Amino acid sequence: MSVTDTQATTERELDQAVEELKVGAERWAQLPVADRGALFRQVQASIAEVADEWATTAAQAKHVDPAAPYAGEEWMTGPYGALESAAAYARSYAALARGRSTLDGLRVGRAPGGRVSVRVLPRTVKEWVLFNGIRAEVWMPPGVSERRVRSEAGLGADRVGEYGGVGLVLGAGNISSIAPLDAFYELVAHNRASIVKLNPTFAALLDVYRRALAPLIDVGVVRVVAGDAAVGAYLTGHPGIDKVHITGSAVTHDAIVWGTGEEAERRRADDDPRLKVPITSELGGVAPMIVVPGRWTAADLRYQAEHLASMRLHNAGHNCVAGQMVVLSADWPQKDDFLAELRAALARMPAREPWYPGTADKVSRANAAHPDAEHLAGRILTEVAPGDPACTDEYFAPVLAWTQLPGTGAEFLDAAVGFANDSLYGTLGANVLVRPRDRRAMGAAFDHAIADLRYGNIAINAWTGLSFLLAGATWGAFPGHTVADVGSGIDVVHNGHLLSGPERSVVTGAFRPFPRSVLHGEPSLFPKPPWFSGSRSVTDTGRALTRYAAAPSWGRLVPVLLAAFRA
Repeated sequence: MSVTDTQATTERELDQAVEELKVGAERWAQLPVADRGALFRQVQASIAEVADEWATTAAQAKHVDPAAPYAGEEWMTGPYGALESAAAYARSYAALARGRSTLDGLRVGRAPGGRVSVRVLPRTVKEWVLFNGIRAEVWMPPGVSERRVRSEAGLGADRVGEYGGVGLVLGAGNISSIAPLDAFYELVAHNRASIVKLNPTFAALLDVYRRALAPLIDVGVVRVVAGDAAVGAYLTGHPGIDKVHITGSAVTHDAIVWGTGEEAERRRADDDPRLKVPITSELGGVAPMIVVPGRWTAADLRYQAEHLASMRLHNAGHNCVAGQMVVLSADWPQKDDFLAELRAALARMPAREPWYPGTADKVSRANAAHPDAEHLAGRILTEVAPGDPACTDEYFAPVLAWTQLPGTGAEFLDAAVGFANDSLYGTLGANVLVRPRDRRAMGAAFDHAIADLRYGNIAINAWTGLSFLLAGATWGAFPGHTVADVGSGIDVVHNGHLLSGPERSVVTGAFRPFPRSVLHGEPSLFPKPPWFSGSRSVTDTGRALTRYAAAPSWGRLVPVLLAAFRA
């Protein structure tokens, strides 16, 4: 099957693809580590060749004019993310080929609760400039020693001779880099070839994906197919599939594992899943946005309100890690002022129609559960109490809820962490906004509260969506879910440094953008982030960032900075 073949949708074509992947996985098992890294450099080049078409086609799939401001999201969450991932794996392979560790050059430190932390950003001087004021760490589980972290890093990347079999990657339909990134990780971490079944929303990207992944397709370790639910069902039951990975919803996961209706009930009771091979998953949830009270300036209130609105409205709200629940202090004197700014931010963001299939039903469900909700330029804002449907129903739409808890300082933060852990569905991503002075005042209590958050991705004065895009960070739910109670999913992906058994990624940014950051004593030159829905230059930034990721250089970095500072 060449990259120019028509989409494989018949059972015969799917059978042929699986058989070809078995041969490809055998070939990959014998491939030297250095050659594996070289292939990912070729992938980086092939992605760069189709980047413009990739971003344009993804925008059109979402009914977004490629010239519109929102089109910049498709550059960053499409080709840019794939380029960064391919480059990260190429670097890890190169290190292993030289007999070195994938962690060489990274700072390994300590995190609260007896944890080892690995600083994955910034990694170079260029990253320090590009992400100035932002850092990212991967935290390992309590009790795992630094020696063990170093000795186990690399996973299956240097296990020449290991046959990983053939996996099925069921791609998500909301972010265009997800399916390729998941296939990358299966191959690098587990030496597993993948048949990637696209979500119908991205069927138009089939040819783009095949050209972008051509080096891996040519050696027989990736096949990309399109089709409806029947194609997915055929593949999940295929005898040649050794493992399944899905990005989507818990409902879809459970239908694959247990079936539906009476069949599912019977199989659960008998502990007899219909899926007979392992499955990993990333399934979203209700993401909290915890606002730690303090004495904020008017500019702080406006900026952070726009920040929270952007966490919800990015990709029209169709993100598994979109913030859904704002957690405020009932005792914060500026609570009402902040809510006023939040309403204003929701109302002034550029208009964008929801595009994901089924959104109308989700919005109707939200309206039915909250008849007194506010409607702001097509967006819904509603106050809720613990136990409200908004705590457990991931709306996947421009619906934003808020709640209030008593207390200030560490007392409030502890209560908010308890609410997030115990009352909200899922464990994928949590966001915390805190003024630096208030964080310092809480001292170790703040760090321990962050450690107590049972989420696989945490962002402090940033958005967990950034963790998704950072190739060195891990992406997935907090450990502990099972196929019987899957929550936000099982295992991680991305993980460019190939850490074994990570617990979470923690991204920390500046509370204020440049230049206010410097005026208030924060060491950050980071401007308004490009994920802000009100950014004026997000498309130029995304395009320049993608060009930089294709071949990082100081000459290509300058246009990124110039575009970003026009936000």
